[in-house]
Amino acid sequence: MSLIPKKGTVYVVDDDEAVRDSLQWLLEGKDYRVKCFDSAEAFLSRFDPREVACLVADIRMDGMSGLELQDRLLERRSPLPIVFITGHGDVPMAVTTMKKGAEDFIEKPFKEEELVGLVERMLDRARSAFSTHQEQASRDALLARLTTREAQVLERIVAGRLNKQIADDLTISIKTVEAHRANIMEKLNANTVADLLKIALGATAAAAIKA
Repeated sequence: MSLIPKKGTVYVVDDDEAVRDSLQWLLEGKDYRVKCFDSAEAFLSRFDPREVACLVADIRMDGMSGLELQDRLLERRSPLPIVFITGHGDVPMAVTTMKKGAEDFIEKPFKEEELVGLVERMLDRARSAFSTHQEQASRDALLARLTTREAQVLERIVAGRLNKQIADDLTISIKTVEAHRANIMEKLNANTVADLLKIALGATAAAAIKA
């Protein structure tokens, strides 16, 4: 067993066993961890969104197609980078997948070096996207702790409204606004308004505040 850490996980989804075996042999030989599936349905039932990975999938498969698989992943807001394997007649279809965010597509028969290069670029992108996705999920979990009224107050704080203006907007007292602000700061684990903005607006706010 190799003591060298694996470079990353590559999901291979293709209903052709020979293609799956070939890709697994190629990519494992380059020290990638490879997980193969014979259908999009099987992949979706076992896909772990917490794993830093990329996907190599055929466009035309029995059952759910590669296009449908991509749509399902988009519905789940998955950051998983995808490259599609296509036949010559599938190129217009492959262009559609790229418009929806696919990393690239390669035509059969493909060059091994081309695929390996794509996988490496996708995994680099996956590491960055996964980090961003985790930060977003953490922010969403914090914001979900707020009541509807607290969310309304936070929206106005972010817009730069003063306590008196917020009170007028929501037809409540200034003391009530102050109480909501205190609750918001506690629930979001924020010590300053800058912390609050970073949580409410994410990386864009953090960059603006730093600048």
